[in-house]
Amino acid sequence: MKCRFFLAAALFAVACSGKADVIYGQNLIVNGDAEAGLSGWSDYPGYNMVQSVDYGSNWVLPTQPGPVNRGKKMFAGLGQYAVGTQTLDFGVPTAQNSSYSLSGWLGGWAAQGDNALFYVQFLDAANNAIGNAAIGPVTPQDRGNQTGLFYREAVGIMPAGTSKLSFWLSMERLASNDNDGYADNLSFIAREIASPVPEPGMASMYLLGLGMLVGVLRRNTRAHIS
Repeated sequence: MKCRFFLAAALFAVACSGKADVIYGQNLIVNGDAEAGLSGWSDYPGYNMVQSVDYGSNWVLPTQPGPVNRGKKMFAGLGQYAVGTQTLDFGVPTAQNSSYSLSGWLGGWAAQGDNALFYVQFLDAANNAIGNAAIGPVTPQDRGNQTGLFYREAVGIMPAGTSKLSFWLSMERLASNDNDGYADNLSFIAREIASPVPEPGMASMYLLGLGMLVGVLRRNTRAHIS
């Protein structure tokens, strides 16, 4: 499948970037719901750009499967292959104490195999790839051969040293004249991993052990003095 090309291409290109601090607990993707058209997204040379289209009879009806808070617009493909990219530059590499959730609603039209893939690549300050994650594609079998969007999510730990996030949304046409790979409500959320707190039982054992150690030290001190 040609979608594999976009995964390989991501290893060698950073489409556009903007400096920003890591904001934990908030969506780091710009315009992940297509409501602002294609604002925040850039094309990839040699391929069609994804589209921002209205929900309706030409794509997905508001009554068909999809996010409850779907808004008015969604992403769709154009031509045989369509790609949209964006990159977020943290400036300062992250430590290995952040988890992430990559999620979105992906789908297609009826029994056609057109599909969407959403991919993130973790880059260090020198643009070297140090990890990746992806959701999709959602196949006609996954959709029960019905038109609509279905939720997908991938979770994990951000690699230590991540300085940039490179996002790739690609749509592939496998049937008919339209590229009916669909996507909406794309999201990437990072969260700090708190240091583990000792369980009550473990804390009690630690205090008991500390008390025993103090007692031994006192007895040794008395024996030495006498």
